Amino acid sequence: MTYTVHPKTRIGHIHLKVSDLDRSVAFYRDVLGFDVTQKGTDMAFLSAGGYHHHIGLNTWHSKGAGRAPSRAPGLFHSAFLYPTRAALGAAVKNVVESGVELHGAADHGVSQAVYFEDPDGNGVELCWDRPEKEWTRHANGDLAISSRRLDLQDLIDAADDLQPA
Repeated sequence: MTYTVHPKTRIGHIHLKVSDLDRSVAFYRDVLGFDVTQKGTDMAFLSAGGYHHHIGLNTWHSKGAGRAPSRAPGLFHSAFLYPTRAALGAAVKNVVESGVELHGAADHGVSQAVYFEDPDGNGVELCWDRPEKEWTRHANGDLAISSRRLDLQDLIDAADDLQPA
């Protein structure tokens, strides 16, 4: 019998090797809005909503290093899932206003997503999942995940509908 992961399993955190800790902390704190929960000389933890950490950053083996080659094996991107489309719109608005270059924006049928990189070239995806009953499906019921064009301005305008947390 093949082992199946428990259906309530979640990704706990990501831990990234970075070349400049202060620069990376500033990016994840100021651009993406995460709170610093702990910071040392060569590592930092950041989170949302008071969790101990969603993001770990360290320079243990990477201090001062350049970007990893884009065509090398490794992490493609980390995805941050927002609870509402308005919350995603607000986050994307802050990213754009911070001068971060976007690499893509897509409506996947099941979700909407925006893509860019952190200062070390680590891929970042900000996304929102549609309610499951709205997921696009093929006639046989299988998911029909696609990459249609996402109206970025409409997404950013959705931030106006954001209710206080």
